[in-house]
Amino acid sequence: MKLLFLGDVMGRAGRAAITETLPKLREAWSLDFVVVNAENATSGAGLSAAHAKSLLEAGADCLTLGDHAFDQKEMLSFITEEPRIIRPLNFAKGAPGAGARVFDATRGRKVLVTQVLGQVFMKRAFEDPFGQIEQVLKTHILGGAVHASIVDMHCEATSEKMAMGHWCDGRASMVAGTHTHVATADAMVLDGGTAYLTDAGMCGDYNSVIGMEKAEPMRRFVTGMVKGRFTPALEEATLSGLYVETDDRTGKALKAIPVRQGGRLQPSGPSPV
Repeated sequence: MKLLFLGDVMGRAGRAAITETLPKLREAWSLDFVVVNAENATSGAGLSAAHAKSLLEAGADCLTLGDHAFDQKEMLSFITEEPRIIRPLNFAKGAPGAGARVFDATRGRKVLVTQVLGQVFMKRAFEDPFGQIEQVLKTHILGGAVHASIVDMHCEATSEKMAMGHWCDGRASMVAGTHTHVATADAMVLDGGTAYLTDAGMCGDYNSVIGMEKAEPMRRFVTGMVKGRFTPALEEATLSGLYVETDDRTGKALKAIPVRQGGRLQPSGPSPV
């Protein structure tokens, strides 16, 4: 299968990059399944129902969220109506929606998508992500019940993301890190056959401070004082993520290629678009 995972969509610029570029990528790369992390798609804080619909219409098969999952209050109800949106497994007991789900892909194949939140350097304590993901992977055996499985590891610490990659190695097709908005350069296939990337980066304007207009973050760093709100940067966005090809029989990864399309970053991907 040909899988594409796209990092955190950041505000209007990120949404525009998805709606303008993703349909071209689906066709050019013959993609079988696309996952987009969309937890910052609405003004950099959460995801609205309208913006969720536009990203799905652009060609995303599944949207993942994160620690800002319910910043937009309408998501509390909308997530129960739209099964293509996944919130973190370990967000909170009683949280609406699902943290893992199996989806239909091309040619009748099944794809598991799941997401967990890390614990290190996060603003609140979440339940153990390793124990949570263990139960999901045991229930949905790669190469058996599902043809591919995608894990979104949403957290701050690179060490925790790397540990999750090795924890899932051989049991997931892909483990992609999200949350820090900075694309890392360590795309690889681990020993057991899991494609891994510490952070997929963001789909947003990189002429910024992790997707926000530069002035206010810089002011706070320099002076320690708050003057205004953070607002998403609005120049041309780069679409960032990870492209993975898997073996249909085993579900394991054959290749892992970082994706950069548009904006300021140097382009990369399986082929020019």
